[in-house]
Amino acid sequence: MGRLRILILGGTGEARLLAEALAARGDGDVLLSLAGRTEKPAAQPVPVRIGGFGGAAALADFLKAGGYDLLIDATHPFAERISANAAFAAETTAIAAIALRRPEWQRLPGDRWRDVRSIPAAIAALGPSPRHVFLATGRQGAHHAEAAPQHRYLIRSVEPVEPPPALDHVDYLIDRGPFTLEGESALLKQHAIDVIIAKNSGGAVTYAKIEAARLLGIEVMMVTRAEASAVKTVETVEAALAAIDHLLPSAMKRGV
Repeated sequence: MGRLRILILGGTGEARLLAEALAARGDGDVLLSLAGRTEKPAAQPVPVRIGGFGGAAALADFLKAGGYDLLIDATHPFAERISANAAFAAETTAIAAIALRRPEWQRLPGDRWRDVRSIPAAIAALGPSPRHVFLATGRQGAHHAEAAPQHRYLIRSVEPVEPPPALDHVDYLIDRGPFTLEGESALLKQHAIDVIIAKNSGGAVTYAKIEAARLLGIEVMMVTRAEASAVKTVETVEAALAAIDHLLPSAMKRGV
């Protein structure tokens, strides 16, 4: 039997770590697929393809044409469309699949969270009175702020927001995590932030703003995740590796 062929849908730190672990095992051929939204993606330990597939059916065709044995969805917890496409493609091709999702953040004593279903819902929940808002959801959701121009916004993203939202009161910050509690606390104080809009992404890289909000008594509009994928889901790289071993025949795993 030939070597195990694995397609990882990536873009997260977990995807990189999983690719690294699989590359170190050396018992398969791994391709990491990135959406291409970041102009300068970090170096990766395995071959990379960049760009979308053109929908669920096209992803299924790609899997069949490439002779893949396993599909791993290790995209961002809020990359809902590609996750749905991955579940469809795995089902229609009967190819084994798992999803790697870091756990959600959990409320702790002192947190002032208001759960909302979307960025537009968070913007609406700010209310009519002007507030100082830290919009920490990345560039893709930034334009939703146009629905409530009375607020002053601080918008942080990895790359510039293009085109910029039509807002009179906005500051932009280009930065990439990991962030520190000290740095986030200073940022919130500097901009007199009284509410944060954040996605419940989980993980440690961007958690410092949540911790800083707790310590400073700042409200957080927390965008909740959509329902979990129908694909078998694991929360850690170690669990993903164990799931891979369990899903696939040992002979295929060893490439014999």
